[in-house]
Amino acid sequence: MFIILRKQPLIFLHWYHHITVLLYSWYSYKDQVAGGGWFMTMNYVVHSFMYTYYAARAAGLRVPRPCAMIITATQILQMVMGLAVLGLVYLWMHEVRCPSHVDNVAWGALMYLSYLVLFAVFFYRSYLGSSAPRNKGAKAE
Repeated sequence: MFIILRKQPLIFLHWYHHITVLLYSWYSYKDQVAGGGWFMTMNYVVHSFMYTYYAARAAGLRVPRPCAMIITATQILQMVMGLAVLGLVYLWMHEVRCPSHVDNVAWGALMYLSYLVLFAVFFYRSYLGSSAPRNKGAKAE
């Protein structure tokens, strides 16, 4: 909503991330697989920081560039942690009561790995690459 109201373009990462999360959530909810609580908690924490940032920007506050970098870094960390949780779910599926399916772990791992790559590319292009804006505190995603 903040992006649209500020008339900024929605990048591929934004669309892809939200569509695939929706599909994976629908797919996973029916089986109530292990790891969902971790995914929700990580997502809530990261989005709390992100939407606070967006609200501040929408209110016209100048937010220092490192804040946007830290938010994107936490998104990358979220993807690493998501892969770690799925790895543990896979290891524990048959050893302890950790309900899941190999298909769910595989789809989740593919999803989180693709996010990890996309967010890392976004971070590089936005903050480190030669075309990265040097003097703005704006975050495109």
